Amino acid sequence: MPAQQPAVSVIMPVLNEERHLRDSVRHILGQEYAGEMEVVIALGPSTDRTDEIAAELVREDPRVHTVPNPTGRTPAALNAAIKASRHPIVVRVDGHGMLSPNYIATAVRLLEETGAQNVGGIMHAEGENAWEDAVAAAMTSKIGVGNAAFHTGGQAGPAETVYLGVFRREALEQQGGYNEEFIRAQDWELNFRIREAGGLIWFSPELKVQYRPRPSVRALAKQYKDYGRWRHVVARYHAGSINLRYLAPPTAVCAIAAGLVAGVTVTPWALAVPAGYLAAITAGSVPAGKGLSLKARAQIPVALATMHMCWGFGFLTSPRALAAKVIASRRPSVRRDPSEV
Repeated sequence: MPAQQPAVSVIMPVLNEERHLRDSVRHILGQEYAGEMEVVIALGPSTDRTDEIAAELVREDPRVHTVPNPTGRTPAALNAAIKASRHPIVVRVDGHGMLSPNYIATAVRLLEETGAQNVGGIMHAEGENAWEDAVAAAMTSKIGVGNAAFHTGGQAGPAETVYLGVFRREALEQQGGYNEEFIRAQDWELNFRIREAGGLIWFSPELKVQYRPRPSVRALAKQYKDYGRWRHVVARYHAGSINLRYLAPPTAVCAIAAGLVAGVTVTPWALAVPAGYLAAITAGSVPAGKGLSLKARAQIPVALATMHMCWGFGFLTSPRALAAKVIASRRPSVRRDPSEV
């Protein structure tokens, strides 16, 4: 007889996810996995039908549960769901993420084979209209995100971080869960602490999660500004955690701004810097947009510029007070009270 597969807890932080929540949970409950499973949805203060849809899911399947997350913050939601869950393997899924059919079975196998504390794979961005297709192309291209394997793919092996993640519960409990002061970059920060404690983070292209991009330029700009802002906080909080890839967007912002100013006030030749950047992202959008509609291909340079400039701007303007607040904070425990077991 095959060995019993370990029970898994799937945790989901959700806020205003009426568009994708039901489909996301359907992809979880339909997993090709023989072990016991539960789904814990942490509900933020949504202003759409998310709570109503979650209540329907609870009524429809006894494996689905909900817990409140009054702050609406992702790391607080994750910690609340971890604390309310009960199984030795913890699978993180977002409310707009769609797991591939064998995702959990593959992740559990990889945990066993590698001895890793966390395994994860590819953030497979797919759009539902021309703009989202353009963002997906930008997010899965090297000109858009550099050599980040969880965006662009690559060979299986140790990694700094992975998309979402499938954890051993003891690793989460050892670290006290996610640091709730990190509104963004909480995954990178937690994986850094796991690695500093001697744990292995493992990337595998076998693991794939379908991701829905932000639906507008404004939403994408806010997302990437926050990414840059909080990645700088991680760099201040954890010395030595920055590398050249993360410095490329703020360097580009500074160079383009200087070129524009100098081009207007000193010499028109300085405009070659912003012009060169525009030429580079336009050329880079050609291979990135292969197979897409003309409307989508035309919007890829807009998506690329939004991602680069907003990430860089967020990094450059990240206030030191954020790092000070994080350093002063205490990470909450995600261990369950014995009386709750």
